[in-house]
Amino acid sequence: SYVQGTSDIPLLTKTVGQCLDKTVERFPDREALVFYRDGVRKTFAHFKEEVDQAAAGLLALGLKKGDRLGMWSPNRYEWVLMQFATAQAGIILASVNPAYQALELEFVIRKVGCKALVFPTEFKTQKYYDLLKQSCPELEKSSPGGIKSKRLPDLSIVITLDSKLPGTFHMDEVMQAGDSSHMKQLRATEQSLSCNEPINIQFTSGTTGSPKGATLSHSNIVNNANLIGMRLGFTEQDYRVGIPAPLYHCLASVGGCMVMALHGSSCVFSSPTFEGKAALESASREKCSFIYGTPTMFIDMLSQPDFESYDLSSLRGGVIGGSPVPPEVVKMVITKMHMREAVIAYGTTENSPVTFMGFPGDSIARRTETVGCILPNTEAKIEDPETGKLAPLNTPGELQVRGYCVMLGYWDDPSKTSEVITPERWYKTGDIASLDEHGYCRIIGRCKDMIIRGGENVYPVEIEQFLHTHPKVEEVQVVGVKDSRMGEEICACIRVFSGQDCTEEEIKAFCKGKISHFKIPRYVVFVAQYPLTVSGKIQKYKLREQMEKHLQL
Repeated sequence: SYVQGTSDIPLLTKTVGQCLDKTVERFPDREALVFYRDGVRKTFAHFKEEVDQAAAGLLALGLKKGDRLGMWSPNRYEWVLMQFATAQAGIILASVNPAYQALELEFVIRKVGCKALVFPTEFKTQKYYDLLKQSCPELEKSSPGGIKSKRLPDLSIVITLDSKLPGTFHMDEVMQAGDSSHMKQLRATEQSLSCNEPINIQFTSGTTGSPKGATLSHSNIVNNANLIGMRLGFTEQDYRVGIPAPLYHCLASVGGCMVMALHGSSCVFSSPTFEGKAALESASREKCSFIYGTPTMFIDMLSQPDFESYDLSSLRGGVIGGSPVPPEVVKMVITKMHMREAVIAYGTTENSPVTFMGFPGDSIARRTETVGCILPNTEAKIEDPETGKLAPLNTPGELQVRGYCVMLGYWDDPSKTSEVITPERWYKTGDIASLDEHGYCRIIGRCKDMIIRGGENVYPVEIEQFLHTHPKVEEVQVVGVKDSRMGEEICACIRVFSGQDCTEEEIKAFCKGKISHFKIPRYVVFVAQYPLTVSGKIQKYKLREQMEKHLQL
């Protein structure tokens, strides 16, 4: 089981900024970005102008090439503005999940040494400024740009997107800060950038419980975006892509925005966080030809009570990815949403992200039951995890990937990096898969016990470690149980100390505001013991089966 993608499409050696420049020259008056709910529209020319201004502004605030800037926000225009402004100035963008609470935020800022952090003051129940204050009480008394924090020693600049608060710059001030000397500095910096330098840190939760910063270069994401657009068949014409998926994941930031920068497609962002209704409404009103989303997002769109009232006749295709896709969902997307060319994409953050993808012209069977074929300039093999030997065709084993798409490594974590990247530069995905004689790949399951809940990767260890801090909990095991909407839901199996009484409500209340809402267990089951192996290890797959039976799923 070994495949090698064609190498007749040359790899690009351009930086993100150079790619955008070229596309702006080709399509200056085409819409690059639409933020439907916020009423924001930018042509390529207008966007490029604001990217330059923002990049010069960041340099004026004292940021320089190689510094890290954290972007902690739901989907809005400033997210994409910062994505390209930082790339232009050689500043490394760290994508921070907008659901993160104070401790998770503090961990990632410290881990990658963010010098700047950008966020809205608040959104829904998330009060970003107040959360940051928990780790950085000095914020309120600081002058903008002059933060000196004990717990976040690298952080000096905080930029807010709406109201100006003590210790922060408002985004408008950043846009105004750069003068001609900073523009000159920006042009000089752009000249000095190499396409192999890091440009983006994407956090992916680790099996050890703490997030790891997958570090990607210009070359990683520029080439991946180029090959995604080519696989989808994007040409010179104006393709409008609806993106309900979050920007802090690669599906939107690379599959959406980077593809836009390379192929001149237009990105239509439906709402700040996912809403099925908004996704359908924006696709219909903005005449989208494609939609990118996770299976859960498509399930939600299809189950809207007023689904039939949306005119989706402009749709022709799209990408479903982020977690395993039930074949029935693909069939519904193809037939009910007019997305006759819809394909599944498979990848991992560590692979920039896409490595396998269907062809729009493949048979329905192949597009529903496999994740397609390897992308060009990429190799993949299936290895027997027991023996380390190549598995025969159509035989499950661990999927490994090699090529331009493999990340530089986990930020400041050589030991975790060497666990997943071999000396020969093979990346071990931790997924069990098989390859057929035509090179089509099937994803069968995961080596690790990671839960994918609606496209969000949830690592049981992280929740287990947290629940262990509850005074009544003696032992806890977290498993994923099947769920028709989310793919998987989180089930916590808890053993309490003898003589203790504890309720499901008590556990959920304990989690609220301490861990991200998507990590809070949907089910809490109290057990007396766990299924064990002979050597006393807990058998998670057996526990999962028991729980699904117990919960009658």
